[in-house]
This record gives sequence, C-alpha cells and structure tokens, in this order.
Amino acid sequence: MTTSTSNKDSVYWDLWKTKKDPDAGDFLVKKYMPLVHYHVQRIATGLPKSVKREELKSLAFVGLFDAIEKFDPSRDLKFDTYASFRIRGSIIDGLRKEDWLPRSVREKAKRIESTLEKLEQKLLRNATLEEVAAHLDMPEEEVSTVMHEVFYSNILSMDEMPKENDEQSHGAYVLKDEKVISPEEELVKSELIQLLGEQIENLTENEQIVISLFYKEELTLTEIGQVLGLTTSRISQIHSKAIFKLRKQLNPML
Repeated sequence: MTTSTSNKDSVYWDLWKTKKDPDAGDFLVKKYMPLVHYHVQRIATGLPKSVKREELKSLAFVGLFDAIEKFDPSRDLKFDTYASFRIRGSIIDGLRKEDWLPRSVREKAKRIESTLEKLEQKLLRNATLEEVAAHLDMPEEEVSTVMHEVFYSNILSMDEMPKENDEQSHGAYVLKDEKVISPEEELVKSELIQLLGEQIENLTENEQIVISLFYKEELTLTEIGQVLGLTTSRISQIHSKAIFKLRKQLNPML
C-alpha cells in the first residue's frame, strides 16, 4: 500500500478488495460522493435543460462504482484521479448512447439550418445570428441555444459515426474489439479535430478564450467571467455566438 491513501482508507480498501465487505463499500462510496456531484455540475453546465441532473448523476454513479470495483490501491495512483476519469467517461458514454435532444429542438434546428441556407443564397455571404433570428422571428438567445445543443450533441457522437458505418458494412456477425481504434477511425477523428481547431482560430480573441476555458480547462461560465472581468450573461453571449459560428462552419462535416 502506498502513501496515496490514508491509513484509515487503507483498512477499508483492504476489506473491500479482499472480502467485498459491504460496510467498507458504503464507506468508500460516501467518501467519494463529492466527486460525483462535482463532475455532474461541471458537465451539466454545457448541456440543455432537457437533460436532467438526476440522469447525469445516475451515469456518474455507474462510473464511481466501476472505479471502486477496478481500482488497485497498491498502485501509486490517487483514487480521486482514477475515479474522475471513470466518472466523466461514464457520463459522456451515457450521453452518446441516448438522443437526449427533444423533438422540438430537432425541428427548430432544421428550421434554422434551412433559413441559413436561404439567407446565404440571397445575401451571398455567411448569415449572422441576428439575421437568422429576425427572419425566423425568434429571440437571438433561443437560436444560439438550439445551435449550441445540436452542436454539442454532434460532437458527442463523432466517435460513434465510424463505428456505425463499420458495423453496417461488415455484417452482424463481426465481433469488434471496442477498445481498439482502427486506422480509419483515427484518421476521421484526427481530421475532425484538425478542422475544429482551424475554425476556432477564425473566432474572435474573446471567443477563442471562452471556448478554451470552457471546454479545455472546464471552467464554468461564471468562473470565466471572473477571469475576463465580464458578467456571466456576457460570457454566455460570447459562448453562444462562438458555438453558432462553429456549428455553421462544421455543419457539412457533422
């Protein structure tokens, strides 16, 4: 046993690993419950209201239980780090498997995309968020929210698309090792990441900072506002406009 866990924790880990002692299991679950709440809060910030936090919490619990079951206390690794990886992975995987966008949002997204195409054909340039909202007689905030939700949904499903095509082309009796990424999948994923990076470079400086802090550094909109000295509502507007631009540019690839 390493020094990465306290003596008291070591006792409970030993009881759990050697005897699957239920009291030890309860102790570990309760001790690391804050990790569940923390990651649910972080991920929920970027999701639409239609995704209930209780659903995210259930997915997070699966990750925590899996982490407790598979963690090796003898390794020089903090459980918090290991569990965080499992919890976040469980939530993201759960979101990928479910189409959590309401039909109404899908329908609005189709209307917005159709309007974008018509306006661009008429204007011979990229349509702005304000122009799309005015044409549809919708609030700008609603338009940007819908685009954000659909964009996030598509980003989550990026890794799934090559797998689905692979299964369809090879038949139902092919057993695929999901842990192995094929060269084709790796190529598609790399191209998508490269394209996304190129489009992010076309954003304004503030938009790039907000996107980086929100998705890479995992700060909340309020925390980003504190960093940039702006209000949360202003950060939300910058974030929405950035997502709108990215969604528009990446639409053919998504």
